Amino acid sequence: MMAKDKETEGGPRRHSGRYIYEELRKQILTLKLKPGVQLDEVSLAAQFGLSRSPVRDALARLITEGLVVILPNRTTLVTPFEIEEFPNYVSALDLMQRAVTRLAATQHREEDLNAIRQADAAYLQAVTQGDFQAMSELNKAFHMAIAHAGRNPYFINYYERLLGEGQRLLHLHFDHILSSASSQRLGRDHDEIINAIAARDADAAEAAAHEHTMLFQRRFLDYMQQNLTARMSIN
Repeated sequence: MMAKDKETEGGPRRHSGRYIYEELRKQILTLKLKPGVQLDEVSLAAQFGLSRSPVRDALARLITEGLVVILPNRTTLVTPFEIEEFPNYVSALDLMQRAVTRLAATQHREEDLNAIRQADAAYLQAVTQGDFQAMSELNKAFHMAIAHAGRNPYFINYYERLLGEGQRLLHLHFDHILSSASSQRLGRDHDEIINAIAARDADAAEAAAHEHTMLFQRRFLDYMQQNLTARMSIN
């Protein structure tokens, strides 16, 4: 029993920075840690029962992903999201999504297409199960499979950061989507993109990617409108 406890305790400690990173990332993406919340190294170290060094490493990794930010006064925060910036975010996402999807249509190999289809199948399973966190992660994995099929590392790196920032928004309104009439459509959002890539039709792939971005925008704004309306009626 003692040996098992030591082994269990030793596991996370051998990869403590990674463990803290994964836990904090999950809490940020699922909004358990809200945008703008302050993160204190000392408090986090006490919470996880570790030194400040692995906490610092975890925060540094989250900073590179854009999920955490350090202010000029050295305060560390979960990256705030200002709704006023949403149009700028969507514009950047749309541009990159069109670019990587168009490239995938012209550059993909058979194994890339298989990877894209497998990623979509995993996403569909998460939709069926109503697993919001898995949906967010697997939706990102699907789009990253498309990006990798285009074989442009500059696009891949920037697109991954955009998708990471958008995961919080996806999680925020997935519950709304699944409980609405649009839930029937949710699982088939990727079909046109996959078909266009498979046909090597670059124009159709880009058009499908653009429509996919616009669908995300419409759903999020619909969520915001209903959410704000509900708050106003309560007040």
